[in-house]
Amino acid sequence: MADKKNFPLRIDPKLFSIIEEWASDEFRSVNAHIEYLLRESVRKAGRIPKKNSD
Repeated sequence: MADKKNFPLRIDPKLFSIIEEWASDEFRSVNAHIEYLLRESVRKAGRIPKKNSD
């Protein structure tokens, strides 16, 4: 498994509740769902290349 960078995140409690429910709907932990959302946002912004479908 790749190393992960740890850092504290301060987030509005209402937003956290929304993400918590959404993560549950997707069968993910809140941490995994936040990472997923960030990764998708970065990908859509063109900041990282799409994976090759070899």
